[in-house]
Amino acid sequence: MKHSRQSLHLRRTAGRLRPVAAAALALVSGLAAAQQQTLEAVTVTAERRNENIQDVPSSISTINNEYLDVINTGGQDLRGLSGRVPSLNIESSFGRAFPRFYIRGYGNTDFRLNASQPVSLVYDEVVQENPILKGFPAFDLDRIEVLRGPQGTLFGRNTPAGVVKFESARPSNKREGYGSLSIGTMKTINAEGALNLPTSETTALRLSVLNQTRDDWVKNNFDAGPTQDLEGYRDTALRAQYLWQRDKDFSALANVHLRDFDGSARLFRANIIQPGTNDFVPGFNEHVVEYDGVNKSELKNVGANLRLRFGLGDMALHSITGFEQVDTFSRGDIDGGAPPYVFSGGAGSIPFLSETADGIPKHRQVTQEFRLESTTKTALGWQAGAYLFHEDYDIESFSYNSSAAGNPQDAYQKVHQRNNAWALFGALSYELSPQAQVRAGARYTRDKKNFKVTDYNCSTFNCATTTNPPGPRTTLAELGSFGPLAAATSDGKFNWDLSGTYAVAPATKLYARIATGFRGSSVQGAGQFNDQSVATPETNTSVEAGVKTELFGGRARVNFGVFHYTVKDLQLTAVGGAGNANILLNADKAVGQGFELDAQALLSDQWMASIGLGYNDTKIKDANLAVSPCGTTQYLFGQPGAPRPNCTVLDPVDANGKALIDGNPLPQAPKTTLNFTLKYTQPVASGEFYALTDWTYRSKINFFLYESTEFTGKPLTEGGVRLGYIWGNGKYEAALFGRNITNQIRIVGGIDFDNLTGFINEPRMWGAQFRASF
Repeated sequence: MKHSRQSLHLRRTAGRLRPVAAAALALVSGLAAAQQQTLEAVTVTAERRNENIQDVPSSISTINNEYLDVINTGGQDLRGLSGRVPSLNIESSFGRAFPRFYIRGYGNTDFRLNASQPVSLVYDEVVQENPILKGFPAFDLDRIEVLRGPQGTLFGRNTPAGVVKFESARPSNKREGYGSLSIGTMKTINAEGALNLPTSETTALRLSVLNQTRDDWVKNNFDAGPTQDLEGYRDTALRAQYLWQRDKDFSALANVHLRDFDGSARLFRANIIQPGTNDFVPGFNEHVVEYDGVNKSELKNVGANLRLRFGLGDMALHSITGFEQVDTFSRGDIDGGAPPYVFSGGAGSIPFLSETADGIPKHRQVTQEFRLESTTKTALGWQAGAYLFHEDYDIESFSYNSSAAGNPQDAYQKVHQRNNAWALFGALSYELSPQAQVRAGARYTRDKKNFKVTDYNCSTFNCATTTNPPGPRTTLAELGSFGPLAAATSDGKFNWDLSGTYAVAPATKLYARIATGFRGSSVQGAGQFNDQSVATPETNTSVEAGVKTELFGGRARVNFGVFHYTVKDLQLTAVGGAGNANILLNADKAVGQGFELDAQALLSDQWMASIGLGYNDTKIKDANLAVSPCGTTQYLFGQPGAPRPNCTVLDPVDANGKALIDGNPLPQAPKTTLNFTLKYTQPVASGEFYALTDWTYRSKINFFLYESTEFTGKPLTEGGVRLGYIWGNGKYEAALFGRNITNQIRIVGGIDFDNLTGFINEPRMWGAQFRASF
């Protein structure tokens, strides 16, 4: 059955790609008209050195600041980057505060605040380990780099899927700046600016600011609900950088940044999925909910880093010191509904009420890297270094009784986690001939975690019951009687990579790469619904090969690659299910394979186009692995009669009622991603008119580890349009824009333990922007 569905998907995918191929042919045929302009070279630091993207033997895509400005004008957070390059997906069940990244279908759906990710986010050369840190806004950047495949040698642990790398615009010796203001529907305001000030011949200061606001646009029709208006926010970020470039042998770049966010948490909507389908229920209205709980999210993030470079003759020493601190709290109505409640199962059922909150009241991350590299232009290049990591924080979790007067707290848990790691690494590159180069690298990492439940009390029915789970769990002592409340892990891992390029023509290179990466052990504590769970390290081995070429005298750039990876001991998170648990598991392995195409072209002096295509076929391989599927009223309340599950499970079910997930795709892993942009420019008067459209598409996704009809997300296509005029030698710009212009609303995630609850993507918006530079 699954085999036939896969064949059908491949046929459908081939059908969708025909217009893509036709567009590509049209793109190539139009290149002959573009005789004057060429594409700008793209510089990346994927291997910790400045290199042309065409020379790096791995799959890389970039997003420049111009395109980032197009995305940011709509007030979107980092989820707006999803699908903008091949094989990149970003989603969240927290909202703006906690993005989850997936590359080539490989990520982690865990919503806990100590969850680790196989995709690492590196901001200005400093890893952002905690999932809340990963949400720091992208503004005033030089570029974003997406490095696909394991990056274990040069970026370390928790990078087996890849790295998303942000590089801020650096201070310079030129007095300049810009300011941008956009206003859109839902009273969305996006204000951004930067000021670069040389303070002497050798020093400069750069100040950058972003402020995004939106009014509440969802109405709570339950009058007694404590939160009546939802989905508004204020998100403010600041960054100050100070550069001292004493001479060619010494530079120091200091960075201080902060974020202050206050707004809605993720909005869960009860029973919006029509049973037996993945359609919205008839009459669904994205502007209305019925909530009896509190919804709010807030966070404060302060960080600093210092990057030093010392020239030492034929070598250079780099020191990167980073500090991050975050304080966050998020509370939401998880069941997504309001009275009157229906406990009988089936459509409209809310088997039990759920309102929870999670927060980090205390957090500290400190990192230090020393890296020594060769600077001579000889056949042999090398770099070596050492890395230290320390993170220490508390997490508090709360549960509330939505049906009681005053919405009182009825459960509380506090955990503490400390993570220390160190690593030694090195990399070599050697030019065998003017056409051929090989590279190799290795890294040894030691990663230790200490986890402990430090406080716990619970007065809910679920904690006092003697049937589910067996025995009461109302105090820390009672919780401890069921199993461990603490865990300590210690992992030692060796990672390596080997790659090479061969120039078959001056502007065309073949490349191949084999690389490994790992994610350290993960721990989730015991609680009211589950015992402590520990997942051992996962290790990814990836092989890829491709071609990078520039055509038509530099007017087109086409990069294409194929890949295959195997993740052994894959860490999975069984979220929700009939037991409303969050359990860590290790699957025997998962495999992924596919290809990526990334192309840009100047079709003429007026037309520019880009296209990106990713195909990712992922599978979990573990014949005996089973997880709890969606909840049933009978399981929760022991009601008589045959079980009535809240969803249509498509997997085989074992004797314990659990779904066998062998052969399933990884969750949140679309097989196909497609992005496309087309820009037209025309001189008008003393300026330039332009029209831009940008589109992203992803195929269907599976929300959970098991497959079901209701919790399969439909394909999603979002388009944008922008009409603008630039004048004053590029100093001024005015534009009208639209985001998600077809207003395609999709269910992009779900809650399965309680009812057919889902959450949705951003609706359509229209707006206008003015930008001035000096």
